[in-house]
Amino acid sequence: MMDLERIDDLCQRLAMGTMATHLAHVAEEAVRKEWSYQEFFERMLQAEHRERQERSRVLLTKIAGFPAIKTLEQYDFAFATGAPKSLINELTSLAFVERAENVVLLGPSGVGKTHLAIALGYKATQSGIKTRFVSAADLMLQLASAYRHDRLKEYIRRAIQAPKLLIIDELGYLPFSRQEASHFFQVIAQRYEHGSVLITSNLPFAQWDTAFAGDATMTAAMLDRLLHHAHIATISGESYRLRERKKAGIKLPAAKLASKVGQN
Repeated sequence: MMDLERIDDLCQRLAMGTMATHLAHVAEEAVRKEWSYQEFFERMLQAEHRERQERSRVLLTKIAGFPAIKTLEQYDFAFATGAPKSLINELTSLAFVERAENVVLLGPSGVGKTHLAIALGYKATQSGIKTRFVSAADLMLQLASAYRHDRLKEYIRRAIQAPKLLIIDELGYLPFSRQEASHFFQVIAQRYEHGSVLITSNLPFAQWDTAFAGDATMTAAMLDRLLHHAHIATISGESYRLRERKKAGIKLPAAKLASKVGQN
C-alpha cells in the first residue's frame, strides 16, 4: 500500500475525512511553497476544523426547527420604522445568550417579529449555539403530550433546558388553559438565569394575563422571572403582509380588514 493510501486509511479510521480529501493537493502545495512539516500539518488541521464547523452549523440549523431561514440583512428597517434598530443591532452580538438574558419582541401582527426572532436564532446556530424555535401553540401541544405520557420532566430536560437559546413565537395569539399556563410557567422557571428565552407576542405585558387563563398572580410571577434580565423591543408600524397584498393589487374586504386590525 502506498504512503498516501495508508494515510488516507488512517484518516478515515480517525473520522478525519476532510484531511484525507485535501491531503494530495495540500501536499503538492507544501512541496511547491517549501512549507515546513509544521506548516503542512497546520493547513491540514485547519481544513478539517473548517469542515467540522460547517457540518456543525448545518446540523444546528436543522435541529433548531426554523420554519424558514431569515437573516437580519433581509429585514427592511426602512419600512419597519417602528423597530428599535440600535437595540436589534446590539442583540446581533449574541452576548445576551452568553449572559443567559432574555429578549421579548412585542408588536402587532405583520411587523416582522418572527423574522427578527428567526434571524437572531439563525445567527446563533451559525455561531455554534444550540437553538430551538417553536411556536407557543406547538409548545403547548408538546408539553401536554409529554404530561399525558408521564414524560414531562424528560421533555423539559431535553427540549427546554438543553438549548442555549429557546425561541417561543406568537405568544398570546391563542389563550392557554390553566394547565397550559402552568406548563408555560415551568418553562420560564426552568430556564431562569440558566438559558436565554426569546419570545414574540402581539400583546402588551398588561394583557398577558388574558393569555394565561386570567391568572394574574401566576402571570406576574412568570413575568418577574422573564423580565429580570431582559431586552424588550416594541415594534410598531404597518403589516408587511398587508403591504405585499397592496403591491399585488389585492384588496381585502373592509370587514375582514377591520377584523384583522381588531385582532392586533
